[in-house]
Amino acid sequence: MSRTASVSRKTNETSVAVTVNIDGTGTSTISTGVGFFDHMLDQLSRHSLIDMDIKTEGDLHVDDHHTVEDTGIAIGQAIAKALGDRRGITRYASLDLAMDETMTRAAVDVSGRPFLVWNVNFSAPKIGSFDTELVREFFNALAQHAGITLHIQNIYGANNHHISETCFKAVARVLRTATEIDPRQAGRVPSTKGSLA
Repeated sequence: MSRTASVSRKTNETSVAVTVNIDGTGTSTISTGVGFFDHMLDQLSRHSLIDMDIKTEGDLHVDDHHTVEDTGIAIGQAIAKALGDRRGITRYASLDLAMDETMTRAAVDVSGRPFLVWNVNFSAPKIGSFDTELVREFFNALAQHAGITLHIQNIYGANNHHISETCFKAVARVLRTATEIDPRQAGRVPSTKGSLA
C-alpha cells in the first residue's frame, strides 16, 4: 500500500502545497521563500527518508510566522493522511542526536493524540534573519496536525544554528523509526485500543 499524500492549504496569508511519501529516500523539493527554513526542511526530509515536495507562498512582507506555521500544518496533515489508520507501524521512537557541541533529544509517539513538549532555549532571537521562536511554532503545528506526541529537549549547545538543526534532524530520525512498518506487528494497529485515529 502506497503511503503517500498531498495536501493543499490556502488562506489570505499563505498558499501551501505539500506532497509526502513516507516510504521514500529522503529526496525533497522545497521552496518557502525563507532560506533558513528551507534548509531545516531539507534536513527533515533527508534524515526521515520521507520524500517531501513543498511549495509555500506567504505574506513575507509581514514576517515569516504565517509561512512557517502553515507549512508545518500542511506537512502534518499530509503525514497523517499518508499514514492512514497507522496499521503495522513501529509507533514509538527516541534518539539523542549530536552535532558538534550540541546534543538534542527527541521522542515521538505516533499516537493520534497531538501534543508537544518543548524544552529548547535559544540564546538569541534570530538566526540570521530567521526568528528562533518560529522553530517551536513549526513543531507545534506539525505535532498537532500529524496527530503525534512529540517531545524535544536540547540538552546542551552553544550555536543557535546547531541547536535548531539538531531539533530538525532528531525529529526526522524518530519519525523515520516510528513510521516504519514493523514486520512483527503483522499489519495490526499497535494499540490495545485497536485504533490510533
